[in-house]
Amino acid sequence: MSRVFAVIVAVEGPSAAGKTTWCRATGLQFVAEYAPTGSEPDGSEQAAYWVSVNSQRWAQALKLEDSTGAAVCDSDPLKLHYSWCLAAVGAAPFARFEHELAAVRGAFAQNRLGFPDVVLLSIPDARQLAAQRIGDQTRRRRHFDLHARLSEPLAEWYAAVERLDRGRVVDGFPSALDLDAVAIPRPDRHDMDLLDALVDELPPL
Repeated sequence: MSRVFAVIVAVEGPSAAGKTTWCRATGLQFVAEYAPTGSEPDGSEQAAYWVSVNSQRWAQALKLEDSTGAAVCDSDPLKLHYSWCLAAVGAAPFARFEHELAAVRGAFAQNRLGFPDVVLLSIPDARQLAAQRIGDQTRRRRHFDLHARLSEPLAEWYAAVERLDRGRVVDGFPSALDLDAVAIPRPDRHDMDLLDALVDELPPL
């Protein structure tokens, strides 16, 4: 890996896509994916909770970037796509996304959340996901079937990001992390206009 500037890299894809395996293979310290506790809140407290969780992961990324020059994150710290994808497949009301979006806007305004500089995105087909799930005995993946259904809207989300900001999304996990090849400096990670444009660019639900 070569580095010419500080950068935050998010490694994204559906459950069993190989995100954690790829992050470990880099040999670098990385920001771990959030591990569900089973006691996450619902209803009115949900948006604030998830923005708090994701802001903590963003802070970890900034600290890692400051110390090493490159922060690799196992899943996008922003994570706003999740509630939109749930709404897209009918697994959650659209209001959940709206509430989380409002909370995210507040976090953007305070620089507590932002867009990663580059997203490495891998969305294997359903058969490959199932095979990789079976091959990984280290995790139960109790919600695998639901998360597999999120593959299509996840692809739509990051396609919208790429249309708005060319080069921010890279298709697939490269064999090695070469930042000179995949990442360019972004002037404003907390760009509210880009956030609003992204919401407008998404397919209507």
